[in-house]
Amino acid sequence: MAQPQRNIDSPTSSGWYGWIVFAGTMMIIAGAFNVIQGLVAIADDEFVIAGPNRLVTFDLTQWGWVHLILGIILVLVGIALFKESMWAVIAGIIIVSINMITQFAFMSAYPVWSIVAIAVDLMVLWALIVHGGEAAD
Repeated sequence: MAQPQRNIDSPTSSGWYGWIVFAGTMMIIAGAFNVIQGLVAIADDEFVIAGPNRLVTFDLTQWGWVHLILGIILVLVGIALFKESMWAVIAGIIIVSINMITQFAFMSAYPVWSIVAIAVDLMVLWALIVHGGEAAD
């Protein structure tokens, strides 16, 4: 016997799932970029140049590890968002907030990329805060 398919236009569909898919997809993409950024900083810290008035307080190799670990966590939580779990929404809010702070601190090394990453994180944060609560329903 065939299982009934979920109709997008049905009254039970609230439309929130599209925003969660968006947030998860953007978290996976941002996490992948963080992993690349971290690997570059770890492999060759001369490639990443910070200006004289920098906010970066650690060695750039240490920042590479921070970005690598955050990137992996962002990818994993982004994948977990597709399972419609509330813990993934809460973890996503926390991890994206931490990523925004680290991107701000890394801004002296790559200002344009950091601003783009912060903007993407803001969109993901908005999607998770506004529509993430509906994941529990």
